[in-house]
Amino acid sequence: MSQKAGDMGLFERYLSLWVALCIVVGIGLGHLLPALFQTVGGLEIAHINLPVAVLVWLMIIPMLLKIDLKALKGVKQYWRGVAVTLFVNWGVKPFSMALLGWFFIGYLFRDLLPAEQIDSYIAGLIILAAAPCTAMVFVWSHLMRGEPHFTLSQVALNDVIMIFAFAPIVALLLGLSAIIVPWDTLILSVLLYIVVPLVIANLWRGQLLKHGNPARLEKTIQRIQPFSLVALLATLVLLFGFQGQQIIAAPLIIALLAVPILIQVFFNSGLAYLLNRQLRSPHCVAGPSALIGASNFFELAVATAIALFGFESGAALATVVGVLIEVPVMLLAVHVVNRSQDWYERCSGLDSPE
Repeated sequence: MSQKAGDMGLFERYLSLWVALCIVVGIGLGHLLPALFQTVGGLEIAHINLPVAVLVWLMIIPMLLKIDLKALKGVKQYWRGVAVTLFVNWGVKPFSMALLGWFFIGYLFRDLLPAEQIDSYIAGLIILAAAPCTAMVFVWSHLMRGEPHFTLSQVALNDVIMIFAFAPIVALLLGLSAIIVPWDTLILSVLLYIVVPLVIANLWRGQLLKHGNPARLEKTIQRIQPFSLVALLATLVLLFGFQGQQIIAAPLIIALLAVPILIQVFFNSGLAYLLNRQLRSPHCVAGPSALIGASNFFELAVATAIALFGFESGAALATVVGVLIEVPVMLLAVHVVNRSQDWYERCSGLDSPE
């Protein structure tokens, strides 16, 4: 799955600049045109914003178009990467976030935050970390030239586990006897972000290959690939626009809540990356594994926080901060994974991808 030098060169070379500009534009527009963004933000079903869902489709369908579902059976060769990702997602990330939340929010920053919201902030951070990312992972995997079949199989496996493990883990860490899981959000998210675009991409792929012409498929992928990053940037404008007023009104709280989120992203992605290297996984598997291990399913987290603590709660705000930093931070993680590929592959005995 090599990437040609000329493909999306302008966008990918200066992606950090475009991201920074979109953040500024989003915050500015959200502050200047709050009514417009409130209207767009209100176009949702089960806490899933429909305009953002459409943009996610534009982001991930070009990536899913590359995936041959018949080749998924070969993903078993990457069992080490699967094991590492599951360990980090379910055995490390929620618990490390709980420790970081208790230390930073409950102790170090306690005097700088509203006392009545401390426990709620920590709860929001825990909820955020207990839900591994789904759709956006395809974008991160594409940007670091990850193995697409591994990425798809890992996301699907996480979705299945999340149905059974999300509520018990959150209940354990929050000390609650019963967790209100917004099942409509969880199920609709999996359908909207995984099942429907995968079906569309597979049908489209089959149509392009109908006459046995792989060049036609490759040409189509190259033609629609720019839409992925344009949709990514548009999503960024919307996400920051939705919270533009809140960011300007409470920048210190936003910044303090971002600290444990940033640390856990870098800690968990680094842990997954190093474990994969130790276990001799190929770089095209270690990269997606690290990114899946670090990113969060923010739609589910926000919906759960609102259901448990209310729309104006500190928990809801903490999950929203996760939304705000998800894209720029994951892009930084992608950059680190790409830049360290030569170092990673100096490890002897690495498996070779087929």
